Amino acid sequence: MKTKNLLLFAFLLFPAFLNATVIVNEEDRVVVNEEGRVIINDEARVSLRTPQEAIRTHLQFLQPGSYEPDKAAQAFFHPEMTLEQAREYAIKLKQVLDGRGYFINVDQAPSDPNYRDSISQEHLYAPTHHLPDVYLKKRGDVWLYSLETIGKVDKLHREVFPFGPDLLINLFPRAGTISFMGLFLWQHMGILLLILASFLVHKLLTFLFSKLLYKGASKMGYDRLVRPYLLPVAKPLSLFAVFLFIMFVFPLLQLPVEMARYFTFAFKAILPFFGMLVFYKLVDVFALYLEKLAGQGESSLDNHVVPLIRKVMRVFVVIVGGLFILQNLDINITALLAGLSIGGLALALAAQDTLKNFFGSLMIFIDKPFSVGHWITSGDLDGTVEEVGFRSTRIRTFRNSLTYVPNGKLADSTIDNHGLREYRRFFMHIAVTYDTPPDLIEVFVEGLRKIVDHHPNTRKDFYIVEFNEMAEFSLKIMFYIFFSVPTWPEELRARHEVLVEIIRLAEKLGVRFAFPTSTLHMENFPGKHSLTPRYDMNMDDFRQVMEDYFKKG
Repeated sequence: MKTKNLLLFAFLLFPAFLNATVIVNEEDRVVVNEEGRVIINDEARVSLRTPQEAIRTHLQFLQPGSYEPDKAAQAFFHPEMTLEQAREYAIKLKQVLDGRGYFINVDQAPSDPNYRDSISQEHLYAPTHHLPDVYLKKRGDVWLYSLETIGKVDKLHREVFPFGPDLLINLFPRAGTISFMGLFLWQHMGILLLILASFLVHKLLTFLFSKLLYKGASKMGYDRLVRPYLLPVAKPLSLFAVFLFIMFVFPLLQLPVEMARYFTFAFKAILPFFGMLVFYKLVDVFALYLEKLAGQGESSLDNHVVPLIRKVMRVFVVIVGGLFILQNLDINITALLAGLSIGGLALALAAQDTLKNFFGSLMIFIDKPFSVGHWITSGDLDGTVEEVGFRSTRIRTFRNSLTYVPNGKLADSTIDNHGLREYRRFFMHIAVTYDTPPDLIEVFVEGLRKIVDHHPNTRKDFYIVEFNEMAEFSLKIMFYIFFSVPTWPEELRARHEVLVEIIRLAEKLGVRFAFPTSTLHMENFPGKHSLTPRYDMNMDDFRQVMEDYFKKG
């Protein structure tokens, strides 16, 4: 008898295990009466004494192996409604939970008849945090789904099944009762139909998006954007739309909650992933637009800012997309960010020099103290900027060597940017011999000024050309002018042209340039008069000579 009872017990429970969609561990349905006959004690399973028993009553009696909706309706049966209404709400809520893949572990529900919510301190319990408006409430000595929950069931059901839950069953009426591998035949056919429809929708949307992007870019004059940048956006955008379509239609299959749970879990990660991929591709399009704007500006440093912006935006898209994925997977983002902030603080302390250089590069990109191609001087550093990177700036010295300077150091130092000069100064002294007559010096100075006025690359509104010093072995003329040229080679060329003109003018006028000489001067020489001048006049005589000179002038 014991063997027979065990076999019957296993036979009765096998379908329940095969089609179970919740974890149920309750008292046995199989009992033996006084006559020794095996009977099914269904009444023992209907209990609303605790939240756990009420949830079990609702879900267990709507399983394929134990489908008794009148008993499941007991968890909804308020005095204000009929049993038929309660049965309808019980079925709809079960379909909502299964359609969205919200798995409810009955064993984790409270088994205390006097359970109170920790926040409100009322006799309330929500089976899943995904639906906080769906909760049970103690009424008298029993736990029932609240009237507020019942009032929201129809709305939730319309959101999950906008076309009705029986759409596929009506589409395949003859396959409604045939089942194998744990699913009905109409569910298998619905899966096949969904896969085929998704493939066709993907191909159609990819074609449409490609055409629309191509036409839109062509009309705006961005033909070169299409193939390398815009067309790659079409495929992930199409896949995003396809998975959105699948997620919309998927509840119609009414798969077991365990299976729907894994599919829903996958959809929550896939949808934001393809959304992130779309924005990741669009970053290249935006960067190309910035490159076009940078090409219109005067600063060549803008061309190096664009790659930095592209990298920063890509990192931002990946981080935000990753946070969306984690949030959809019910991971506590707040705790994760708090942990990352502590780790980030430790990392920042360990890599403070790297961070200093990174922020130094940001300051260089924002303030633009120099651009690529500029000649700069900073302390002992002197050369032409070749590249500005994340960590360091590459400078080509005039010895043709490369110097890598950390951006943090450059951001804190004084920079003399010769490349931003509006004019380039040229200063020298022109030394002529002491025997040059004063009138010739005057004419020579006038000729130097004309050279400056006639040269196309000199500043005309300000320059100084004056006889200003009597040195040890020469008379010095100050030659202080400015060139209006953008680069150093052009400055050297302008200097060459001006100096050649000065030499030609001096040669034409007979002006002799002085150079350091040593002269042996003998005051007295036998047979010659003394070279030492004799001053026979007094102060009044000298003053008269001076006044006569100025009167003549």
